[in-house]
Amino acid sequence: MSKLFSVLFIVLMGAQICRPIGWPGLRRRSDFWKIAVFAFVVFGIVALIRPE
Repeated sequence: MSKLFSVLFIVLMGAQICRPIGWPGLRRRSDFWKIAVFAFVVFGIVALIRPE
């Protein structure tokens, strides 16, 4: 599941660079870094929740 989210976030960042998504906060091409920050937060939460 983690690999799926990784690929999804990479595709979203690539799409944002090619053509902005247009969601609030993601209106410019240079806003792709916000997707990366969100991905780091999500993976950090998953690492804390995972029981190992």
